Amino acid sequence: MTANPTVRRRWMRAASLVAVAFGLLTLKEGGTVLFGGPQARAAAGQVVPFVLWFNFAAGFAYVAAGVGLWMQRRWALWLAVVITASTGVVFAAFGVHVLGGGAHETRTVVAMTLRTLVWAALAGIAWKALAPRRA
Repeated sequence: MTANPTVRRRWMRAASLVAVAFGLLTLKEGGTVLFGGPQARAAAGQVVPFVLWFNFAAGFAYVAAGVGLWMQRRWALWLAVVITASTGVVFAAFGVHVLGGGAHETRTVVAMTLRTLVWAALAGIAWKALAPRRA
């Protein structure tokens, strides 16, 4: 990303909109499965509870990070890094669950891959724009 402030601001605005949209979709989908009743749970298939609860809770952090990125706050960079790292840890724990023969849905593998990649990209964009610079 170039040092041009206008270009940097555009990248940050785009990243923030992606983060907020991703967060709102995560809250809607996770909330539907968690609180939507037996039909919603049945439609979700073989959910892995710790992954579902993590993703639902992370949805709030996604929205907060998106707002912080929009305002170009340095704390949003660190929140994006924490989201990326914690998603990676949960994804690894999910992998252990799967390798141990645990029930799961293939779409969870796809969703966790997408979450990890999206947040790594968002954290990278935030890093380029907001990380402290050495003189």
